[in-house]
Amino acid sequence: MRFGGRPGAGHGRGTPADLVAVGLANPGSEYDGTRHNVGGEVVALLVERHGARLKRAVGRALSAEVRVDDRLLVLAVPATFMNLSGEAVAPLVRRYCPDDVGRLVVVHDELDLPAGRIKVKVGGGLAGHNGLKSIKAHLHTDAFLRVRIGVGKPPGRQSGTDYVLGRPGKADRTELDIAVADAADAVEVLLTDGPQAAMNRYN
Repeated sequence: MRFGGRPGAGHGRGTPADLVAVGLANPGSEYDGTRHNVGGEVVALLVERHGARLKRAVGRALSAEVRVDDRLLVLAVPATFMNLSGEAVAPLVRRYCPDDVGRLVVVHDELDLPAGRIKVKVGGGLAGHNGLKSIKAHLHTDAFLRVRIGVGKPPGRQSGTDYVLGRPGKADRTELDIAVADAADAVEVLLTDGPQAAMNRYN
């Protein structure tokens, strides 16, 4: 799934969302299928699952609004590079959940979890993830929800940057495909049943 495009600059305050799910990814075909883009793959799957399209532009993100059990779920992928994710996320928060950052869930890759493992988290540390650092810097808080998708640690002396920007081998790719589907399910549980239910089910 290719992420990118030419988003507009809509900043108005819209209908409050029950949940805003942002999948972190780098734009451009050269990053398709890399470990760093698994968060974006989750959002792409949810968009497909609910028959929507990532086209509505809010700030520097591509987004879509879907209804799940009469709840408004906003799905988005930044059109920025990973280390500028906050520039895309902040306008979404201002538009859809300005009074409650706890209704933002960021889906992202995680080096500290084995490949294919997912974990739901409320706030807390950023584990050196540049996308999360940027979001915290723009929101001035780290109290948002996360769905973490394990990609494992780099082998040998390979740097973390080179590792996450690489494409996994066949076995890990199979594990990640399962994890992407599980993470999409976890986002829906966060929407319908809340963080505690999601953590109980997936952690």
